[in-house]
Amino acid sequence: MNKTWWKESVVYQIYPRSFCDSNGDGIGDLKGITKKLPYLKELGINVIWLSPVYQSPNDDNGYDISDYENIMTEFGTMADFDAMLAKAHSLGIKIVMDLVVNHTSDEHKWFIESRSSKDNPKRDFYIWKDGKDGKEPNNWGSCFSGSAWQYDETTGQYYLHLFSKKQPDLNWENEKVREEVYAMMNRWCKKGIDGFRMDVISLISKDQSFPDGPTNGGLYGSFESCVNGPRVHEYLQEMNKKVLSKYDLMTVGECAGVTVEEAKKYANSAGTELSMVFQFEHTALDNGETMKWSTKRIPLVPLKENLTKWQKGLNGVAWNSLYFCNHDQPRIVSRLGSEKDEYRELSAKCIATCLHMMQGTPYVYQGEELGMTNTVFKSVDDFRDLESINAYHELTENGIISPEELFPKLCHQSRDNARTPMQWDDSENAGFTTGKPWINVNPNYKKINAKEQLTREDSVFNYYKKLISLRKEHEIIVYGDYELLLPDDEDLFVYLRRLNNNTILVACNFSENTRNFDYNDIGNGRVLINNYKDINLNDMKLRPFEAFAILF
Repeated sequence: MNKTWWKESVVYQIYPRSFCDSNGDGIGDLKGITKKLPYLKELGINVIWLSPVYQSPNDDNGYDISDYENIMTEFGTMADFDAMLAKAHSLGIKIVMDLVVNHTSDEHKWFIESRSSKDNPKRDFYIWKDGKDGKEPNNWGSCFSGSAWQYDETTGQYYLHLFSKKQPDLNWENEKVREEVYAMMNRWCKKGIDGFRMDVISLISKDQSFPDGPTNGGLYGSFESCVNGPRVHEYLQEMNKKVLSKYDLMTVGECAGVTVEEAKKYANSAGTELSMVFQFEHTALDNGETMKWSTKRIPLVPLKENLTKWQKGLNGVAWNSLYFCNHDQPRIVSRLGSEKDEYRELSAKCIATCLHMMQGTPYVYQGEELGMTNTVFKSVDDFRDLESINAYHELTENGIISPEELFPKLCHQSRDNARTPMQWDDSENAGFTTGKPWINVNPNYKKINAKEQLTREDSVFNYYKKLISLRKEHEIIVYGDYELLLPDDEDLFVYLRRLNNNTILVACNFSENTRNFDYNDIGNGRVLINNYKDINLNDMKLRPFEAFAILF
């Protein structure tokens, strides 16, 4: 059993723009994060994953970077960053930075040079192609709608952007690009950071024939030849050799399109690439027929099947990351739990129990520990997310779906649900800012906020705190094997964890129905955690959204 600190950690993701505003400009900042570090220490997390804080024009909320080694003016200064890092380390909290190197901003100095002329030394830092028959070089579509190619009149060629047209893709085939990226990473590591979360890292290697992708009935083809591309593992092994292996880091790759077999390479136990990956299969189970947009609920049987596949598939050969929420996902209580007053907290605790008791490193997204829910959008004007805004215009203006039919689906699935301000208290703007927030606060902040939950023993916050402490106390929760029970039950998610001579039974009822439940010798177990105030092991019924973990 290969034990490491990052396997035994719990990670908390901070989306800086929405976490805490220290100066009243309506935008969260580094000083705000520093101010709230004692709150995170109280929760018990070990690691912060910090979404991008680098200089950026903010076309995609900081994931379009114009300078990797300066801090976004709205967030503060490098001195503010250094102070935050020092304070976090003093509290025993590590900092993992977001690494965005599939693309840069079109305002990055490399791209400004690259687009200036065909013979500029930086020309091949990006991917430039001639058009075909007066059209784009191929049919690839952008993740943010429209073509993945942008015509540039200066040189009469197209550049590739798998995301916004202001996010041109770097050309990883160019060794000089890789050298620049590794040098930048080394400088951050020497500053004392503790790792990297790597944005869309599975897309950095492109098939150099640039073939058309299947259209699947859409306006544009997919770019399947970019996912897990031909040289991606070569690049990551090179990165590991030149940067990662020199420091004691945690690394996690955001790997769109990753399979279990590919994940065994990315997160191999030999440590030649990354610590772990994010896969997205389970977060796509409620996607709709029109791109991802829907009002569906995540179906439990396919969810169990998928998570079990990853638990079993990586056991002993790679490592899982455990998450439901992040800055790109709607709130999980609204997708898998219940927003009803009588069930919201129970369902938030049920979801947390199910996830945190699995094998892997758990991730908590800001506000998840409070049971925050999706917000209320009154019109398209309320959206700030580029993906949501672009999808609305593309799908409605091309007659694919009516605005009336699309709007509730956007409301349910928009990334903006995760980006509403952190709900600190019941004062104006939820205590996030004294100014006008950059995005509207969720109206339910008066009843869902940290100040109220910190004072209440049975709050969602204190439940997360207990779950996190249990992981530190019981090795079986971190390293134990996993076995699913009742795979076809549409309400119950039940599984076992085993290590040495110990067993943990985890049972979660994801419905509003009371269900009979039987497990041999359950009365002989010790309850580690349960989300109702009472539990009767001699007459076992699982009440609505009831969850518990029992150690034998």
